[in-house]
Amino acid sequence: MQPSLSQRLADLRPGHPHRVLADRPDATVIAGGGVVLKAHAPRTDPAELAVRLRIAAHPALAGILLAPLPGPRTALDDRPVTRWPEGGPVSPVPDDAPWAAAGRLLARLHRVPLDTLPGPVPAMRGPAKAARAVGRLRALGTYEDKADGNEADAVLRAWAPLPAWTRGEAPYTGPGALCHGDLHLGQLVRHPLPGGPWLLIDIDDLGAGDPAWDLARPAACYATGLLLPEEWATLLTAYRDAGGPAAGTPADGLWPARLDVPARALTVQLAALSLVRAHEEGRPPDDVDLGLVEACARMVCAPAPPGGDE
Repeated sequence: MQPSLSQRLADLRPGHPHRVLADRPDATVIAGGGVVLKAHAPRTDPAELAVRLRIAAHPALAGILLAPLPGPRTALDDRPVTRWPEGGPVSPVPDDAPWAAAGRLLARLHRVPLDTLPGPVPAMRGPAKAARAVGRLRALGTYEDKADGNEADAVLRAWAPLPAWTRGEAPYTGPGALCHGDLHLGQLVRHPLPGGPWLLIDIDDLGAGDPAWDLARPAACYATGLLLPEEWATLLTAYRDAGGPAAGTPADGLWPARLDVPARALTVQLAALSLVRAHEEGRPPDDVDLGLVEACARMVCAPAPPGGDE
C-alpha cells in the first residue's frame, strides 16, 4: 500500500518530525523543523507556478508576501512541491483577529506595479475557483430539501447574471493590480517566529486582476452576517488608510460600489461550497448554509449588476 501524500512529503525531509496542516484534494501541507512543504494541486501549471514563486521572492513583495525557501524543485506524481519558512498562524480567539493587518497588507499588495515583476504575470485565479465551486454544485444534480425549496436553484440563478469575467468565462479587462485571489485570515502568518510581522501566504491564486476581488470574500461575509460590522470596518479602514485602490473613500461607506459585483460572485461561491459540503456530510443545510442561500435569493431579486449577461 502506497504511503499517504503527507507521509511522502515528510520523507523528503527524513529525520524531521512533522505535523499535517492541510490534506485536501487541492493541497497537502506539512510543517516541521521550521520548514513547510506544500504539494500543490494535481495538474498545476508549472510555468505559472514558477512565475508566482519568482514574484513571491521579488524584493517588491518583501514585508507583504512570505517568500519561498531556495532549493531544487521537486514533485510527487503530478503535484509540484514547494518549500516555505514556517510562520505562526492567526489565533482562534476572535478578538485577536488581525483585520487591520490584513487590510494594510492587501493595500500594499495592490499597489505593487505589475510592470516591475517577473512575468508574464498570470491571471488571478479567484474567478476560476468560483466557477469550479459552482461546477461542483451543478454536478450534484437537483439538490433539494423539501422544507426549504431548491437551494441549489437559488445559488445558480444568482450566478447566471454575473459578468463573464467573474464566472471565469472571459478575461478581466478593467484596471488591474497584483491580487492574492483567495484572501481569508488563514492566509496570514507571523514570520519570523515567534512574533514577527504579519505576512500573506499562499501563491496558488496570485496574479493580475481586479483588486476588489480580494476584498469581496470578507465583504460577502459582512453582508451575510458572518463577519461583524466592526471587523469589516477595521479591515476596510486599514485598507483605505494604506492607499488601497479598490475601496473608494470613507464617503463611500461600508459598501463601496466597486465591491458589489465581486462580492456577489464570492457569495455564490461560498453558498455553492456550503451546499456541496452539506451533501458530502450527508446532512441537510444548516443555518449558515441557508443564510448564504438566502443571500443568493436576495441577489436574484436585486437589479442585475452592470455587465451581466442577458
